[in-house]
Amino acid sequence: MKLKLICCEVLYREMCAMVARTPHQVDVEFLPKGLHDIGAEGMLRRLQEVVDSADPERYDAVLMGYALCGNGIAGLEARRLPLVAFRAHDCIAILMGSRQAYDQYIQENSGVYFRSTGWLERGKNLEQSMLRTSKKKSGAGFSLEELISQYGEDNGRYLWEQFNQYQNNYRKLAYIETGLESDGSFEEQARREAVEKNWEFQKLQGSLRLFEKMIFGRWDDGDFLVVPPGGRIEPTYDDSIIRIAGAAS
Repeated sequence: MKLKLICCEVLYREMCAMVARTPHQVDVEFLPKGLHDIGAEGMLRRLQEVVDSADPERYDAVLMGYALCGNGIAGLEARRLPLVAFRAHDCIAILMGSRQAYDQYIQENSGVYFRSTGWLERGKNLEQSMLRTSKKKSGAGFSLEELISQYGEDNGRYLWEQFNQYQNNYRKLAYIETGLESDGSFEEQARREAVEKNWEFQKLQGSLRLFEKMIFGRWDDGDFLVVPPGGRIEPTYDDSIIRIAGAAS
């Protein structure tokens, strides 16, 4: 088969490892992690543009290297080629090998912030850029003293608490190792981040299972949704995650 893979850059190493081994011809287009931060509507619009650019005379199907991702692929249409998508809420489930493994871990562990090789090497610059933008627009990133000076005692303290509240929800940083790491530098980065935030650190064994199944063309209904031309992806809000619009989940 000749396949077009459209993928978030956070999964760069994992996807490239599978593309190098598959018997199929796979052309890859990686998109920036920042798509997740422009809202579901903007993300969908950009993904649809890239999907529509795939030549039906050249490819047999388009592979989506994305999970549901905050409804970022909800509404995505297979207009000229079949679409293949993971049945997963986010990329953490993909990195862990199944949504069942992810769900079980979350049930047993609360307040967990996840890191992987891709999140560490491709997310840092974006997060810094977003912080600078947010600081200019809303005050996020300012110190407590700066906010009090600009907005007054009560308002300054309120804003500071709101901007930093997200960290109070986390108690643990879990680093997902997939076996593709060249050395221990990514794990060390994750450990340092956990120490800086005063969180517990845990290393999890990830899996390339879903990456391999997608790139090798093993698209069973349990792990994937295959959308024929004319179909559209919609969320199900149950364990199947996504379905073809209008179909029973």
